Amino acid sequence: DDQTVESMRVMAGVRAELAAAGTTFEQSFVSNPLCCPSRATLYTGQYTHNHGVIGNRPPEGGYGRLDKSEWLPVWLQRAGYHTVHIGKFMNRYGQDSLPTEVPPGWNEWYTSVDPSTYRFLFYELNENGVVTTYPTYSTDEYSQRAVDAVRRLAPSPQPFFLSLAFLAPHSGSPRETDDPAGFVTPMPAPRHRDAFASEPLPESPAFDEADVSDKPSFIRRRPRFTAERVAAIAENYRQELESLLAVDEGVARVVQALRDSGELEDTLIVFTSDNGFFHGEHRVPYGKVMVYEPSIRVPLIMRGPGVPAGQRRRQLVTNADLAPTILAATGARPAGRVPDGRSLFPLLRDRGLAWGRDLLVEGAPGIEAVAYGAVRNDRYVYAEHDNGERELYDLRLDPDQLQNAIGEPDYEAVEAALAERLTKLLD
Repeated sequence: DDQTVESMRVMAGVRAELAAAGTTFEQSFVSNPLCCPSRATLYTGQYTHNHGVIGNRPPEGGYGRLDKSEWLPVWLQRAGYHTVHIGKFMNRYGQDSLPTEVPPGWNEWYTSVDPSTYRFLFYELNENGVVTTYPTYSTDEYSQRAVDAVRRLAPSPQPFFLSLAFLAPHSGSPRETDDPAGFVTPMPAPRHRDAFASEPLPESPAFDEADVSDKPSFIRRRPRFTAERVAAIAENYRQELESLLAVDEGVARVVQALRDSGELEDTLIVFTSDNGFFHGEHRVPYGKVMVYEPSIRVPLIMRGPGVPAGQRRRQLVTNADLAPTILAATGARPAGRVPDGRSLFPLLRDRGLAWGRDLLVEGAPGIEAVAYGAVRNDRYVYAEHDNGERELYDLRLDPDQLQNAIGEPDYEAVEAALAERLTKLLD
């Protein structure tokens, strides 16, 4: 949850067990860089405007907004799969619904109930209709439950689908933070506290961007950072890295459980995040939602049958592709929805295959941002905000998105073509 591509460097277990034995997609993006819409896309294969979950809370979003009568777990059940979910689910689960609700398609349901989801300790889990409070560190609890599920289900001839969702490196409850600078930070496992206490904050050319005169008004309004603000951003970053160490251990434990059970080579594993996160780029101290690369780009690693080992792919992919990929792997068929994504297996088979595809990114209204629609292709990102402001970046020449090219004569034709393409994608 909120994991950046950059932070993958601290996850030695994931790199060894998944990346070295599988394929890393280097240009993986989310169709909406916000928790609930992104997760709705994961389970439907649809863009935001088709599944209808635009934000994290009513009326435009939240758990209650999604029609769950036809979605991935239901399709997998029909194909004969035993389905299990462990951990965080969609925002406002337990608030827009009864905390005991088990949505359609799940045989086993061990899911955190909001708002307790954001406590790393003393959170509530709905265990198949019974809500219980747990004092254990949530990452370790979810990992153990996943290991137990693998050991329990592996001997059966029935195939299983396991959805495992950690909270880290998302921020936790305010009472769990030890950051005096005012940020609400994630809570690392006690054994990992201060593991990165002296880690420098990576500062790209976009960090605390000096000239934002070309940016939309919601960026222009942002002040330059004080020294105290920079220190807070750095502390949050360090605690994010520390919180990921337990996730890394948990993923390695699940892979080992699959290996011990003899199921590893018959299991497709997909590792990803719901969105990226800002650490000071473009004067944004923390958060996501916006169309800039730190927010919309996410890790994506796959391992399993049909996935070549130790490979990397440069083609553009989106989280709308994950449900179609899982359907292709399992033989399940969608009903009641038309996925917008496509299976990634053709890209896995042919590293030179070029789909020439433009990706759609849709942004929900944020605290200081406005809703937008955007196109991301191999070279450009073009965005139209609901307040009429627009952005265009030539990522080949300006990878840090420092110079908005809207209105520049050299980009007039590109701007027009992308505007037309965006209109079609939004329809």
